[in-house]
Amino acid sequence: MIEIIAALARGSQLTANLIFFGSCFFLAMIGRNKDLFQVSWVIRLEQFLPWLATIVMLGLIGILATTTSEATGMASNAWNPVAWMEIIQRTQIGHILLARIVLAMALLIAALAIRRLSRQRWHYLLCALFASFPLIAGTLMSHSSADEMSFTAVAPYALHILLAGVWFGALPALLYIIVSDTRNSDNATYSSAAYLKLFSKIALPAMLLLTITGLIVTDRLVETFYHTLVSSAYGWLLIAKLIILSVILIIAAQVRFKWLPVFSQETSQQHRDTASRLRKWVGIEFYLALVLVFIATILANTLPAKHTMIENWPYPFRFSINATWEEPNVQRMVWLGAALFVIALSMIWLGIRNNWNKTKKILIPVMLSISSMAIALPPLAIDAYPETYLKPTVPFDAVSISNGLQLFTAHCVNCHGPQGKGTETIPDPDTRDPTDLLTEPHTANYTVGNVFHWLSHGIPDTAMPGFSATLTEEDRWDLVNFLHALSRGFDARLLGSMIVPEMPAIASPVFNYSATDGSSGNLKDFRLKKNVLMVLFSWPRSKERFFQLAAVYDKIRALDTEILAVPNHALSEEELQQVTNIVPFPVVTDGWTEIKDSYWLYRRVRTVPDLSGKGMFPGHMEFVTDRFGYLRARWVAQFEGFGWQNISALTTQLTQLNQEEEIMPPPGEHAH
Repeated sequence: MIEIIAALARGSQLTANLIFFGSCFFLAMIGRNKDLFQVSWVIRLEQFLPWLATIVMLGLIGILATTTSEATGMASNAWNPVAWMEIIQRTQIGHILLARIVLAMALLIAALAIRRLSRQRWHYLLCALFASFPLIAGTLMSHSSADEMSFTAVAPYALHILLAGVWFGALPALLYIIVSDTRNSDNATYSSAAYLKLFSKIALPAMLLLTITGLIVTDRLVETFYHTLVSSAYGWLLIAKLIILSVILIIAAQVRFKWLPVFSQETSQQHRDTASRLRKWVGIEFYLALVLVFIATILANTLPAKHTMIENWPYPFRFSINATWEEPNVQRMVWLGAALFVIALSMIWLGIRNNWNKTKKILIPVMLSISSMAIALPPLAIDAYPETYLKPTVPFDAVSISNGLQLFTAHCVNCHGPQGKGTETIPDPDTRDPTDLLTEPHTANYTVGNVFHWLSHGIPDTAMPGFSATLTEEDRWDLVNFLHALSRGFDARLLGSMIVPEMPAIASPVFNYSATDGSSGNLKDFRLKKNVLMVLFSWPRSKERFFQLAAVYDKIRALDTEILAVPNHALSEEELQQVTNIVPFPVVTDGWTEIKDSYWLYRRVRTVPDLSGKGMFPGHMEFVTDRFGYLRARWVAQFEGFGWQNISALTTQLTQLNQEEEIMPPPGEHAH
């Protein structure tokens, strides 16, 4: 019951607010002649303005009531003003709702006042301004502002809502004009047609900008997860909204280019027939717009696509450019399909220009469009599974990677080799050899869900078994994280001791630690605050380097950088004491095993790919992670010579990092 009341409150207040805003905006646009304000349809429209403002205010109170009920978990609090005040005083959403209710009260006062004034054009413009305030304030409660309360996040949605009001809100005024025109004498024909044409001119750029802002908002709420458009409630609602919008645009085009030119003609009978058609189709457009607003209201309260967990992908295929683009003939077929689609669009223009009949005008572009998709899409299709878009339940961190390494050693080394290169050859000619998991870009081409499916159920026509019966779900996700770290580690061979400016690409594996100085925490604790120089050392081999770093520790800290020393083997009490007597920076004592196992995967350099056998373990490595969480440089003392022993070279790199703004958002907690 509460959900139904909440939906009605949201839908009614938004509809009323849009109509109030759009009607006043439209009257301000056409109100050059003061005599217009004495016309019967304008007076009747004005009579509804206070009622619309009242609906806005009551709808917002309804939203406050239902929000209180949902927030407290008690249905009875929906009718309890004391509970309302608690929400208003203690929550941000309560502050916003109070502001919206106050703005709605101001709107009601403005609607009552305008009827008592000698109406002028600026009065309606002022009313439109008052009506815009509750709409703009409402965007502060939207999904767009939930992730980031900033101008860039809220402004596109606010503009989208106002543009919707310019178009949708003016439709009742258009209906009033058409009905009034058909009831009155013919001398109203020309002014009515002029008003309709003016609205048509305003509506065209408004609808164009409405589409652009809608795409911006949609992209923000979908991000890269466009598969959710056909597998989530949000996606299907959005598709339904776009279909209805397309129908509305077709009707609007017919109104502007076909019926409006006839509406102002002199023949009375022809004018009445056209007016009847206009009334019918503008009415249909208005009712479709009501449905559109209702769907938009539901969308605003539906989990956005980017946050949707697709636990069961319903289709046996998916489209992937990354996984197919380099395959034979794929690019040629895709470009051919794209060219055919352009021809289909040109056929629409050609049909309108040459006045083709309706069947020909519709059938040819539709058939060409279908043909273009039939050519371009199949080459991009690859197999998919129910788990294809399943999101990992285990974070991509050092603990998971280290556990995945142990599981890989126990279950996968016999076929894939100690470094994942697939060294074992299968004698059966019909069975494919083990996949190279190290140097081939599998983790870039396939989703983590695909890899999880193969680990769970095996791969047909290969010796790859399924592990669903022998490994827990968490263990299988640990294996997925290890495979991603393995692949990223191979890509990290392109790193060096010199930072590539403004080119973050590889996320640093996150880890927890405790250190000798009593500090503890997580690598993410340094984000947006400090860079981290992590020193993976051997003792006593790294002794001279520690003397050098100890001497410049204050200088490095002044560059907003912390040093963390991580042993690559267990230290005795005596060895640990020797290290701490030298270094003033933290030496990790808990968590070092997981850190060592994870960052060992990032040891390779371009000149030493280290692909055979079990892999070497350099005695001393150093990694720089920037303050946004990305691995930006690495020095392997065994392979890369003098490197950061030149402290000036190191501090230059740190200075450069500190001058960079945020280029990419910090990496997420899970593999993708």
